[in-house]
Amino acid sequence: MLKLNKLHHIAIICSDYRKSIEFYTEVLGFTMLSEHYRADRDSYKADLALSGEYLIELFSFPNPPRRVTRPEATGLRHIAFQVDNINEAVCQLDKLGIPHENIRLDEYTDKHFFFFQDPDGLPIEVYEK
Repeated sequence: MLKLNKLHHIAIICSDYRKSIEFYTEVLGFTMLSEHYRADRDSYKADLALSGEYLIELFSFPNPPRRVTRPEATGLRHIAFQVDNINEAVCQLDKLGIPHENIRLDEYTDKHFFFFQDPDGLPIEVYEK
């Protein structure tokens, strides 16, 4: 068995890099640790942290193909973030005008959760602590 310590990061390719930077920092509260332009790929790469922990890489690439979202396809289904108060999270998204699903109850854990999307339609789950 491969001995893994923890999830290191999640890499996301953006159709509009600056719009995604704004979304992940201004809406979700990530901070940018570093940003690099890679001339050989005509690509930007930003490293983002949440609560001081490096979690997400955002990439720009020239003309990336759209992500298949419906019907659900093989591969990464969604990313999920834990919150202390699910109702406060919904209110914050409502204030920002960001559409989201209704709060649901996980039948296996009895915890509440809901989904919304990043600027490219990547599903994001918000799950109560």
